[in-house]
Amino acid sequence: MNSSGNTTGQHMPATYYCSTLHGSDAYDGRSPERPLRSLQALSALALGPGDRLLLERGSVFANDCLHLHGVHGSAEAPIVIDAYGEGPLPRIDANGEGLWFQDYGTELDNPLHRRRGYVSSAVLLFDCDGIELNHLAMTNRGRPRDAAYNDLDTMNRTGVAVVAQNAGPLRHICLRALDVRHVHGNVYDKHMNNGGIYFTAFKPLDEAATGIARYDDVLIEDCYVEDVNRWGIAVAYTAYCAHFMTPEISDEVIARYGATRVVVRGNYVKDPGGDAITTMYCDRPLIEYNVSDGAGRQINKTDYAESDFGRVAAAVWPWKCKNALFQFNEVFRTRYHGGENQDGQAFDADWGDGTIYQYNYSHDNEGGCLMVCGAEAVNTVFRYNISQNDDRAMVLPADSPLAYIYNNTFYMKPGVPFLATNSQSVGPTVIENNLLIAAGDTPTPQNWYNDVTRYENNLFCGFADLPDGCGNRAAGPCLQAPGTGGTGGPDGPALATLDGYRLTADSPARGAGVPVPGAGARDFFGHQLSGVPSIGADQG
Repeated sequence: MNSSGNTTGQHMPATYYCSTLHGSDAYDGRSPERPLRSLQALSALALGPGDRLLLERGSVFANDCLHLHGVHGSAEAPIVIDAYGEGPLPRIDANGEGLWFQDYGTELDNPLHRRRGYVSSAVLLFDCDGIELNHLAMTNRGRPRDAAYNDLDTMNRTGVAVVAQNAGPLRHICLRALDVRHVHGNVYDKHMNNGGIYFTAFKPLDEAATGIARYDDVLIEDCYVEDVNRWGIAVAYTAYCAHFMTPEISDEVIARYGATRVVVRGNYVKDPGGDAITTMYCDRPLIEYNVSDGAGRQINKTDYAESDFGRVAAAVWPWKCKNALFQFNEVFRTRYHGGENQDGQAFDADWGDGTIYQYNYSHDNEGGCLMVCGAEAVNTVFRYNISQNDDRAMVLPADSPLAYIYNNTFYMKPGVPFLATNSQSVGPTVIENNLLIAAGDTPTPQNWYNDVTRYENNLFCGFADLPDGCGNRAAGPCLQAPGTGGTGGPDGPALATLDGYRLTADSPARGAGVPVPGAGARDFFGHQLSGVPSIGADQG
């Protein structure tokens, strides 16, 4: 049996080689000396558990694509697609080739989202599992790099598209160390397979026979993604979205219809047209050690000119997930475009249940640090994070239910408010044990929104007034060198540059916090929590 429960019979694993340097489709591809020439020939092979498809480094597969349909390995005997030889990664330049037809088979959560149409993908894994895809580069250009983008019907393009439909739950799909650049898709079609890496689940043609289309055991790790439209990395929008219409998401619903055991780790996403990393309809996904640089590049009225619908993008966030955990990520330079992007935050606790952001670092984001978005963003927690020089506002509760913001450190640019909203009203929040530092020489007045916000035991440096609430107080210098955090990149987040946010020996924040139930096991710097807490992200 394979990982989807289908009988495969006896399969003898084989290794196939492919090279544009000295290959030929007249060869059998069974040795490095006689490799296949095209990915089309590689795609036509009858594959099974334990097979290996190796692409020679230095090869450039122009106007070609790797499309696999209905092939199955397993976690124990995966089908591995990888590079061999010396030199640069083998590269697939799809250039708009590799067309396939996408159709969710049902309306989406908003009927204005396009749900069907043609897509060009450099790599397509359709109803495949037990797959490990490693060390490949790909592009999918469609226009000059600096051309304006404003056509509603621009072709949908993807680097890697992964689709579940007619094979039941797909298990064990691992994407590692991929280099995905210059994928010029359609910035309007946010739920088509557009962008760098995109997972989707469609309505099965015969669900009774094949089972529910979803994913289990997904790993996206150490990938480099740059200049892609619309998404950087997205996993996994689903045709079963109608089962997620309540604020609280039951364990039964998410386990039956959602993606399980999803990990997005160590990726670098630079200048996506829209959002950088989003998990959708996932059960307890783990998103950690990623870097987002410059999300929302095209969410403006020049590049996104043909429609006002959907001109919103944040950097790293969940949609309709249960207990999503975001930690050790760095997000910076997310674009707001002077309000043309209605979001622009580093983090967005969007419609979902139990989202936790902890141990993250945001800086220089034009739209702010955190948005809590909408009436179905329930049970949100934001703790032990550091924000440096984020603009617009630190926290934007947008018509949202109660969120808990505690033990964070905010180093705020002069004149930037702590609270604001991009919606009709500021949602309620509990602000507790946070350290707020207003940079500059002039104390900063604030609208604290005391009518909907509960402030308790926070420390304020450089503010003209304090909010209502118990235990809030003003203080002088508290930290060793605030404002000196660095910037990460393809090698990972710059978390090691944040020692300036450690408390000074005589900091009034030391031991001045109050216990918060369920506060986690450690602080931003790895100190184990014990005894009376301090205020801010450092508990050392």
